[in-house]
Amino acid sequence: MGWNHPDISLEEMMELIKGFVDILILASGYQSSGLLAHWDSDNIKRAFQWALFFENVFRRLSSLDVYQESIEELDAALFEMTSHPSFPQGLAHLSSATLRRARGFLSEHLLHNLPLRDSHLRAVLTAIIEMDLSDLSETEHDCLNAYLNNLTLQNRICTRDSITSSPDVTPTVETEKSGIDNFTKLAVQELFRRQSSVSCISSIEEGVDILSNAVRHSSWTESDCSLFREQMKHENLPDLVRSADALVDVVTWNRWKSRALSYFLDKRTIRLVSGASLIFSGTNAQWGKVFGQLNFSEQSGNNDLHEAIELLLLGCIASRWNCIIEHLMSVSYDSVTISKQYHVLANLAFGQSQSFHQKEEIIKSKEGGILDYLMGLLGGQLHLLWKSSPSLAAVSLPSWSTLFRLYLSEIETQFKGNPSMMRFGICKSNFNCSL
Repeated sequence: MGWNHPDISLEEMMELIKGFVDILILASGYQSSGLLAHWDSDNIKRAFQWALFFENVFRRLSSLDVYQESIEELDAALFEMTSHPSFPQGLAHLSSATLRRARGFLSEHLLHNLPLRDSHLRAVLTAIIEMDLSDLSETEHDCLNAYLNNLTLQNRICTRDSITSSPDVTPTVETEKSGIDNFTKLAVQELFRRQSSVSCISSIEEGVDILSNAVRHSSWTESDCSLFREQMKHENLPDLVRSADALVDVVTWNRWKSRALSYFLDKRTIRLVSGASLIFSGTNAQWGKVFGQLNFSEQSGNNDLHEAIELLLLGCIASRWNCIIEHLMSVSYDSVTISKQYHVLANLAFGQSQSFHQKEEIIKSKEGGILDYLMGLLGGQLHLLWKSSPSLAAVSLPSWSTLFRLYLSEIETQFKGNPSMMRFGICKSNFNCSL
């Protein structure tokens, strides 16, 4: 039987929903151009009226058996719309069930956007208070006093819940009245959730700062290195191993590890990883369009090109972030010569450990798409990779990729001391220090 609503066709309903999607996108804090979206209280009230309209419609549809097939057909149409490559990934779970709580869904987007500016918060609070007062004026003679009583009751319940619940649980505000949640309750719930999220982020940042400082202060001193060399003289080791020039000494190795961990634990890097994870969660066409709208130029006086390269490299490892940190924390010193390390890399690059079909599958993956885009952005200027953290390039370029082999060729040029690389501002001593 399909869609059978007497007052509106499925096509008309889908057009209204598409308009609501546009509202949600703006409520998230940004316009399609990337500029900040500015909301005033009047526009917020209009947005909530649209949300209330969808709640009323879909609650009625879901409560009557005669409309069950209409709901199923609408969900099928919504799934087709949200599956389109250009549809915002943050709204991909949109369904009739979501629209039954459209005001709460809108509140999430209005109050969880970053940054939450004072003017924006003031506009949201002004709108919800005015809407609740307007609703109360229909049933209460003294609507302001009734609103304050409800607010006091909500505050008591919230205080009670915050005392009896664990610190990780967001307090739930209940009015003990009927039915439909008022706008203030919905806003308070989202503000509590935001506060909880901010508190968790602050705790994580403090932990990362402690760990990062511990890493920076754990570096060995030159006296430690001298002691290490003195101990090696008395060990029964081959002549090659006794050679301080042939080995990566403990101090140098520890500095490499400290620099790598310091980069990955830096707040800026963590924010970039978070952004990369969000950007590359979309399809290749979606994130490619985002990068395509940016004007990258090495000749310009800003760092946009280098930041884009860094973001692309971080996009390759965003899903493996925890594993990388754990590995860097656990790896221990190994007395291997620089020459041997280079040959291990070379053998890895030209090895045949994967079948053709495995490589073909990898190339089609999201990581392969990112690397292809990065190759095009570099345009053969491989020296641009040297301006990113060496540890980032080491973990983000997979051995099967063409870019890894080209990067390895750059390392070989440095390893052999080709003076032509001096034009890129990279000397052999810097290479040894930062590789």
